[in-house]
Amino acid sequence: MRISSVEVFVHERAWQLTSGFGVVPDNLMPMGVLTIGTDEGVAGHAFVSGPGPGARRPCRDIIDSLRPLLLGRNPLDIGAIWGSLWPLVPVVDPIAVGAVDVALWDLAGTVAGLPVHRLLGTCSDHMPAYVSSWVRRTPDDYAREVAHHRAAGWPGYKLHPPTQLRKLGHEVATVVDIETCEAVRDAAGDDMVLMLDSACAYDLGGAIKVGQAIEKLGYG
Repeated sequence: MRISSVEVFVHERAWQLTSGFGVVPDNLMPMGVLTIGTDEGVAGHAFVSGPGPGARRPCRDIIDSLRPLLLGRNPLDIGAIWGSLWPLVPVVDPIAVGAVDVALWDLAGTVAGLPVHRLLGTCSDHMPAYVSSWVRRTPDDYAREVAHHRAAGWPGYKLHPPTQLRKLGHEVATVVDIETCEAVRDAAGDDMVLMLDSACAYDLGGAIKVGQAIEKLGYG
């Protein structure tokens, strides 16, 4: 069995959470789908995305830089292929290399007729799941969102708080995050697992203040 095709299809979706804030060009977020095909008709798939502008660079790197190195190889030589691609990371987006690896594992699972976790050596037959929030403008926006996801049966919710908008030049006080976390807990009830992902938003004092507040609210 040999790799006979490497294709990436790029889809665009509206970036509705921050429409008007100019996060991405035209408020469209690209999402790539990688398909690695073989001469025996078996294929593996993986999503291709990334932070910031999304999938554009890794998709381009897959087609321009990685595809020539993949065509004709045995797709089950996953370790050998990884070993030949990873040294390219200084000039190739690591997300591109990771997407290829995931697609090859997906292909191997199809060949074996087993889920990939079986091939890797299963240690559990279940895992916890949670849904992540958009970046919203007000505590009430988050409260409505978590209530929706709770009603849909999600056991956990991780919020990306309003202070993330600081990265786009907007002034958002740290106390707004605390108010948001309080509103989310009130809407979620006591039994829903809650988490806060406030990446690089606070100074030391702000981090301590927020941390103490969400500890009292029972955040994970």
